[in-house]
Amino acid sequence: MPGAPRGYMSTKRLFDLVLCLSLLPIVAPLMALCAIAIRLDSPGPIVFAQQRTGQHGVRFPIFKFRTMVRNAEELKSTLAHLNVLPPPDFKIPNDPRITRVGGFLRRTSLDELPQFINVLRGEMSLVGPRPTSFAPSAYALWHTKRLEVPPGITGLWQVKGRNAMTFDERLRLDIRYIEEMSFALDLKILWWTAMAVLKGSGA
Repeated sequence: MPGAPRGYMSTKRLFDLVLCLSLLPIVAPLMALCAIAIRLDSPGPIVFAQQRTGQHGVRFPIFKFRTMVRNAEELKSTLAHLNVLPPPDFKIPNDPRITRVGGFLRRTSLDELPQFINVLRGEMSLVGPRPTSFAPSAYALWHTKRLEVPPGITGLWQVKGRNAMTFDERLRLDIRYIEEMSFALDLKILWWTAMAVLKGSGA
């Protein structure tokens, strides 16, 4: 793999496991508080699983705290005219489907905490290209390079990009990460992510 030193992937996996397990005493109470807040705020499941595209195009369920109303998917078609990004992306400024607690969880990135389960299961890494909700069939040939590595909870475009970036723009940062990937770069991205979360700007 271009840019990846020998033994990098095995070290990366070990680091993911050690860090996730080390943070579990902090993460578990936070997840419990998030679950209580979601339950009190609106009806519906606390955690939802959405099919995402991972390494080698394999689909897997990504876990997130629910931040939208229960019938968010049903409402999506009625709000398609408000989408500000070219397909297959979908983004609505001030999305009316987001709940009060959901807005807070998104701003603080707490909605991503259940993905620690995905990391422990080996479906994701802490750092890597963000997995897409659309299937590999939606990818152009050059897009598929991002599928060479495990997807991540955070990545280069989350800390260096903009929220309104198109898929192609995000993908160029993903490819840059893949070409330059190293343990040192992963540590930098995790640090930048932590700083962004602490500032309340998400990641």
